[in-house]
Formats: sequence, structure tokens, C-alpha cells
Amino acid sequence: MKLSCKQRRIRIKTDRPGVRLHNRNAKEAERQRRDIRMMEKIKAGALPFAPPVMSWLSKKLDKRSSVITPQDIKTLVG
Repeated sequence: MKLSCKQRRIRIKTDRPGVRLHNRNAKEAERQRRDIRMMEKIKAGALPFAPPVMSWLSKKLDKRSSVITPQDIKTLVG
């Protein structure tokens, strides 16, 4: 069945809250998995880490990756 533009817009508008809820839950779960994965990599290695790990550290520590010190990482790992 082919939908008109107006019908498509209406369908998108009515489906949007459910889709956003589903995506939010999926993203929260992925963030938790990523946190666990990154902490394992941090505990196993030493500076300098791979770019994805440094980006994650930068976001968690609220610092640029070039300014992150081993002491910062120790406090994060705890």
C-alpha cells in the first residue's frame, strides 16, 4: 500500500514517541556495555590508549585527551 505524504507524516508523528523510547533504552544499554568494555581496556593497558579509549576517557574526565595523566586514570578506576 502506497502512502501519501500526509499519511506518512501522520504515521511518523504518531510512532515517534514509541521509537524514541525504544532507542533511548537501547542506547542506555549500549552505554553500560561500552563503559564495562572501556574499563577492561584501561585496567589491562597503560597510556597512551587507542583513540576510542582516549575519547571515552576524555568524556568521563571532562578533559582533553592530551591533558589526561596516569593519576586521573587511577582516580577513575578507583
